[in-house]
Amino acid sequence: MSLLSETIQKIPAIDQTFYEKALDRLANQARPAGSLGMLEDASARLAAIKKTLDVRLPNKYILTCAGDHGIVAEGVSLFPQEVTAQMVYNFLDGGASINVLAKHAGARVMVADFGVNYEFEPELPIFHKKIRKGTNNFFKEPAMSREDAIAAIEAGIETVNEICDRSPVDMIGTGDMGIGNTSPSTAIIAVFSKIPIQHLTDRGTGLDDNGLSHKAAVIDAAIKRHAPDADDPIDVLSKVGGYEIGGIAGIVIGAAAKGIPVLSDGLISTAGTLIATELAPTARDYLFAAHQSVEIGHQYMLSRINIQPLLNLNMRLGEGTGAALAMEILDAATRVLAEIKTFDEVSIKNAHKES
Repeated sequence: MSLLSETIQKIPAIDQTFYEKALDRLANQARPAGSLGMLEDASARLAAIKKTLDVRLPNKYILTCAGDHGIVAEGVSLFPQEVTAQMVYNFLDGGASINVLAKHAGARVMVADFGVNYEFEPELPIFHKKIRKGTNNFFKEPAMSREDAIAAIEAGIETVNEICDRSPVDMIGTGDMGIGNTSPSTAIIAVFSKIPIQHLTDRGTGLDDNGLSHKAAVIDAAIKRHAPDADDPIDVLSKVGGYEIGGIAGIVIGAAAKGIPVLSDGLISTAGTLIATELAPTARDYLFAAHQSVEIGHQYMLSRINIQPLLNLNMRLGEGTGAALAMEILDAATRVLAEIKTFDEVSIKNAHKES
């Protein structure tokens, strides 16, 4: 049995007993029922995952997954491919946006190279999971072989396993880095949703109107040329995806198999999450959507997965920045469940029950 198949089979069902206990406690707290909105459902889901009403999440990680994309040769990005490797070094130096926001959330940033077109030093403190030095130009040929697509997903699973072997892990946030990666991400949701590509393509790093129109035409032509099979997520990943997107899919599946909640970031991270949930629907129980990106395709990804974003801050950076911010929301949700007293605990007459 392959690592991927074995890991999918290991994903446990969340504990519905604790979910119901959490909902009961939330309903009986000394406040109007439902008044804390999405915090209530989030706290109940965390209780079901962690099997306790007093959830603690001290060991938080952001996994920023990097990879390059041959599609940049078609002029779909304003930035050169070399920026991907440069940003990896910036992450390690602590100077990137994700470093600042993760520090505030009490999370550790770790970087994984799944397919950067650069040879990093072996001693560099990253996860060296490179499948190949960037994908093929999927405008002309499939982005990768089926075997490499599976390898990318399994490399993500291995990354989770290695982190868990080193230390306790209570939560994982996914992030991305890869010039040109909004194109494969948009292609992925287009294949699954069947929505015309012109309604899904956005400006990425800041394309003008002509650039946006060109980008949409390139993605549309590639999908028509390769005809990815929406019933086969690995076929979709191999024909129009990215190595870091496959790695993120593996991280989601690997974390779910270990009972670890996952915060999916923006468009690119959610493309990986979408591949993961198409392969392993049970992984969805461990997922939280960090935020709603301004990238148009992101809302359709979240709709396909059937998950609501915790935040909407008009962000479109990636790296795991939205996941870092949402970690603080989930920390607050755990305290809502555990620490707000019930009517019985404070001896206040529950007026709505008396009426």
